[in-house]
Amino acid sequence: MTDPVRLTREKTPDAAPRGTHRIFLGMAAGVGKTVRALNDLRDRQARGEDVLIGVLETHGRTGTQAAAAGLPVFPRLNLPRGEMVLTEPDIPGLIARRPDVVLMDELAHTNAPGSGRGKRWEDVETLLEAGISVLSTMNVQHLESLNDMVARLTGVRVRERVPDHVLADADEVILIDLPPEDLRNRLREGHVYAPEKIEQALGNFFTTPNLTALREIALRHVAQTVEAEAPDGQPGANEVVVVAVAAEQTALRLIRRGGQFTGRLHAELHVVTVRSARLTPDQARLLDTCREITGALGGTFEVLDPQGGVGDTLVAYARRVNATQIVLGETSRSRWLELLRGDIIKHVLQATQNVDVHVIGRD
Repeated sequence: MTDPVRLTREKTPDAAPRGTHRIFLGMAAGVGKTVRALNDLRDRQARGEDVLIGVLETHGRTGTQAAAAGLPVFPRLNLPRGEMVLTEPDIPGLIARRPDVVLMDELAHTNAPGSGRGKRWEDVETLLEAGISVLSTMNVQHLESLNDMVARLTGVRVRERVPDHVLADADEVILIDLPPEDLRNRLREGHVYAPEKIEQALGNFFTTPNLTALREIALRHVAQTVEAEAPDGQPGANEVVVVAVAAEQTALRLIRRGGQFTGRLHAELHVVTVRSARLTPDQARLLDTCREITGALGGTFEVLDPQGGVGDTLVAYARRVNATQIVLGETSRSRWLELLRGDIIKHVLQATQNVDVHVIGRD
């Protein structure tokens, strides 16, 4: 394992009393994130801090179980679900107990119904607001803005996702880096999955090309975040990214691409769509999803009233918010409609100055 890459943010003197959040980030399962977090927890305990395991997912891994041995575990909530009983961390109980620091494993986890919050990262936010520090773990493929890129590179669509602002707001991000072949060897030796799952994992998600791509994504993402935090020059402080979407499936990919731009440029994100009088129920639900993803990326979502044509409306909005970057998708309209109503992309290109226009191709 190579030395971890550490990103630390300093708190301002007048910051509200809030817990600190340290995230152990990896490219995939098995690189050692949870073991490193447990070792950190044990070190804090040795220094006299009051520590607890709020939730730990060992997946039967002997190395993880050994690292957790002897550390205090706070009882989980039991949540009946039909004939099953699911368990989730007891957030009200932890807040009442008020330890110095809590381990919350697997940040992208979706909570069982009845937990009080839908996602584990929301549990973490609740603890932080209560003044409790948190150690957490996640894999880079769970970041919302990287979802399309990961799916394209690995062929796997990750369903559980974490908003980018969770990583951006963390006090420390520690990248646990491991060369792809070392991780594949850990798989072969049975340190990650049960024996009956090893060959399937090696041939599907844990291929050398997939792991190489994920490692590169993780390294680049942390490097870009470090650049964005650099005090000298404040790159991108005046950058404004506007993403224009229609009620089509490509909208989600455009929003995530815009989220990548805002992350690199440390910019504002605006996602807009021009109001349509005729939306099917599916299209309306799709726009609701667009709004949710935009919020998860820290942006604003607006439905614009038409001001002339769609192109005119987009250009007027871009001027109003002083956009420096515009993200558009290739049109799905027929050539005949373009001749009748005009080419939106061409209009935006011709009507804007000092603005970079990015046209994203259709799948």
